[in-house]
Amino acid sequence: MKHIPRWKRPQSLVITPTPTLSRTTTTTTTTQFPQSQCRRYVSQGQGQRRRYASASPAASSQRRLNVPIDFATSPLLHQTSKTFGRTPGLPAGADLEATGGSQRLNLYQAVNAALRTALAESSKVLCFGEDVAFGGVFRCTMNLQDEFGPDRVFNTPITEQGIVGAAIGMAAEGARPVVEIQFADYVFPAFDQIVNEASKFRYREGATGANLAGMVIRMPCGGVGHGALYHTQSPESLFSHIPGFKVVMPRSPSQAKGLLLSAILQSPDPVIFMEPKILYRAAVEEVPNALYTLPIGQAEVLKPGADVTIISYGRPLYTCSAAIEAVEKERPDISVELIDLRTIYPWDRPTVVKSVAKTGRAIVVHESMLNYGVGAELAATIQDQAFLHLKAPVKRLGGWTTHTGLAWEKLIFPDVTRVYDAIHEVLDY
Repeated sequence: MKHIPRWKRPQSLVITPTPTLSRTTTTTTTTQFPQSQCRRYVSQGQGQRRRYASASPAASSQRRLNVPIDFATSPLLHQTSKTFGRTPGLPAGADLEATGGSQRLNLYQAVNAALRTALAESSKVLCFGEDVAFGGVFRCTMNLQDEFGPDRVFNTPITEQGIVGAAIGMAAEGARPVVEIQFADYVFPAFDQIVNEASKFRYREGATGANLAGMVIRMPCGGVGHGALYHTQSPESLFSHIPGFKVVMPRSPSQAKGLLLSAILQSPDPVIFMEPKILYRAAVEEVPNALYTLPIGQAEVLKPGADVTIISYGRPLYTCSAAIEAVEKERPDISVELIDLRTIYPWDRPTVVKSVAKTGRAIVVHESMLNYGVGAELAATIQDQAFLHLKAPVKRLGGWTTHTGLAWEKLIFPDVTRVYDAIHEVLDY
């Protein structure tokens, strides 16, 4: 299926707004439906065209795809602690009860719980950044200064370069600084400190053994529906180009707590910890109360499948899950495997390659721009290590290569319809 840009569409494809909401395949010369529901047009042969709206392509189906994700029923979240056993690393059963049980938290509360746990576990842990003392923009550090004092949790001036530079110096002297950049979009003034100092520190020290263990740079990232130019960016691929850092993005509250504790207390290298801000309050699940860690550098197979592998991370995983559900309902003979990358760098090549060798088809989905992105790295590696197993070209879905205008954010990032169509495309290749 080939996308036809607006300026190349024949006159018969001109959109005329109308109350019609159905989605069908038609041979009429003009297709009419609300412009707000339009995704794009593709050719399906001579005289036929298919519209991309929010319904399934089957003429008899009334299923709608691009509807709000119901996080309260999502299978990617632990709606009850009884499902902890399906996630390696989470305390479950008798171990869970012995270590204090669990509670329902959203993602920002889970980050707060992880920071509180780390501050209590080690006196070397410090938290600082702009507005951190009274909770920060998203309340992730709320009440921590009251509990641990202004010497360990404190505000800084508005200087990202200074914040990261101070963290490097503290970590070099044995502290474990966890700093917050208010938005990932604001991290670029600190890029020199991150790329030229922090990432090279352990390599430069060589046999001395000195490192920046415990240094974590937290930053909210991704779209939120109304972020526009300076509050929607996901710059993970920029940091993933530089050796010496680990880049992590959790999908859920329980993942955020375990991965953040691992970054602070266990990682010998500094960590870029990226938190999808739209999930701060949207994603709610049971989270163990105990101190637990999840492995950095290891992907997780969220759903096994035999015919297609989808690899994603962060917020788009929920989009992928919804698309998979729609496809598998329409094609019961098909099963799709879903993998959460979790660590973007260094990423888990063996898990991804093994899955694609089994299914023969791969789709990579992320919010960040498609050009020179994470999907390109995964696609190149899959082509290199699993080429003879492939039944279709590796498919990449990402944000369009453009800055995010306020009114157009929902049209830039991959939605359920795009993932749904990509699955059919690789299946029918």
